[in-house]
Amino acid sequence: MAWPYFLDCARYFAPEEEGCFDPLEQLRGDPEAEEVLPSGLPPTSIRFAHHSHAQMMRVLKRTAARCAHVARTYSIGRSFDGRDLLVIEFSSRPGQHELMEPEVKLIGNMHGNEVAGRELLIYLAQHLCTEYLRGSARIQRLLNSTRIHLLPSMNPDGYEVAAAEGAGYNGWTSGRQNAQNLDLNRNFPDLTSEYYRLAATRGVRTDHIPIPEHFWWGKVAPETKAIMKWMRTVPFVLSASLHGGDLVVSYPFDLSKHPLEVKMFSPTPDEKMFKLLARAYADAHPMMMDRSENRCGGNFLKRGSIINGADWYSFTGGMSDFNYLHSNCFELTVELGCVKFPPEDALHGLWLHNRESLLSFIDMVHRGIKGVVMDKFGKPVRNARIVVRGIRHDITTAPDGDYWRLLPPGSYIVTAQAPGYAKVMKRVTIPLRMRTAGRVDFILQRLGAGARRFLPALQRATPGIRVPRGSLGLRRRLPREPTPEPRRPRRPPSAHGSKPWWWSYFASLSTHQPRWLLKY
Repeated sequence: MAWPYFLDCARYFAPEEEGCFDPLEQLRGDPEAEEVLPSGLPPTSIRFAHHSHAQMMRVLKRTAARCAHVARTYSIGRSFDGRDLLVIEFSSRPGQHELMEPEVKLIGNMHGNEVAGRELLIYLAQHLCTEYLRGSARIQRLLNSTRIHLLPSMNPDGYEVAAAEGAGYNGWTSGRQNAQNLDLNRNFPDLTSEYYRLAATRGVRTDHIPIPEHFWWGKVAPETKAIMKWMRTVPFVLSASLHGGDLVVSYPFDLSKHPLEVKMFSPTPDEKMFKLLARAYADAHPMMMDRSENRCGGNFLKRGSIINGADWYSFTGGMSDFNYLHSNCFELTVELGCVKFPPEDALHGLWLHNRESLLSFIDMVHRGIKGVVMDKFGKPVRNARIVVRGIRHDITTAPDGDYWRLLPPGSYIVTAQAPGYAKVMKRVTIPLRMRTAGRVDFILQRLGAGARRFLPALQRATPGIRVPRGSLGLRRRLPREPTPEPRRPRRPPSAHGSKPWWWSYFASLSTHQPRWLLKY
């Protein structure tokens, strides 16, 4: 069973001198211990080697301490066996969401035996810190305008199983699952099936689909719950999950729109944008652009080393589909190579092949449009919908009222709307060579007084609905209506077909005479 978190000495019990035993100490490692580097290497150098969980935590915390003004580490939860899911964040203000600053997350080692992504993110963290301190204009601009979150290992329990066999000896599936024997990339809610059902109905929203209640009846891994909670607390815009086993970049949907089709092209409403994101990674990767069909991933050469996930193979419960359908986040899956657990002497070349691709992908978060939605008093409007005509997928504003809408170059009609406010529509043109997001703000006006007058009258006229006490004050402020004249007794229609007593009233409402109401 999973370690009960309420027995964590460091957080909930007395100091160490009182004798509290912490069984997680060996799993976490000593955060204060310094990693011994080979002789001749300066402390800022990257050591291209595999890292155990304890070594990974030491490297990340040491990197954050060296760049404390732009970096920090934090945990989003624990694995089934109690290992911390440690994230290192880079930003001009670590730990704080800044207005108009987009958020990016990169996740590695979702499958425990696919370790290339785990090591690449550890190297990327050290590279960002070192280059920032050296004064690299590109890295400083990136960190000052973007909030970057790196989770090197989503499945540290599975990694320990794979690492016990060692590089080059690891089987194709040994260590793939977590400690509960769950495939984490099949463990997320299946919102894609619900999307296909909703898409068949005109006028129904197909974004921000809620998690079905029956999902929680099954076995949900703590690692999956940690990612879902993380997504709720941070307004991510862009994401990538790093895997191994092939050399290609895939994008949603991962589930075929026909349930019986194993391979079927199943695009999202943002197909053009997803292809642009995938191209940004693949085009900067020298091996993905290699024209040899005999290389790893050569079967994807004619596709440009990118592919729609369901057109490759269909599966349900994937993390990328969940990101797109439950939040504002666009996520890709990057297969880094045909060897899932590469030997140490291949890690340096792996880093050189992917370094530019990773930076170029992060920079893609600044494509499209961004802005703030507020009312006429400057108060932010949270959860306002940003609707792009022709793309049936809306995004919502963050608590500060800011938003980011990834869009390829082109002309669009963009609408901002929120309950209680009038819609605002703008025409937006994104130039072909534009490399930064265009600023498009919206100021929403509250709906007029006519709707407020109608609401109390509706409540009074509806049987079984209690009128709130506060609405009586509104009722007193409204202009007093003239007292209607007492009704006259109803007269039956005459036998000679003369007009009834109510004829003049209905005739005044329309130019057409209401003969359809006459019954003689």
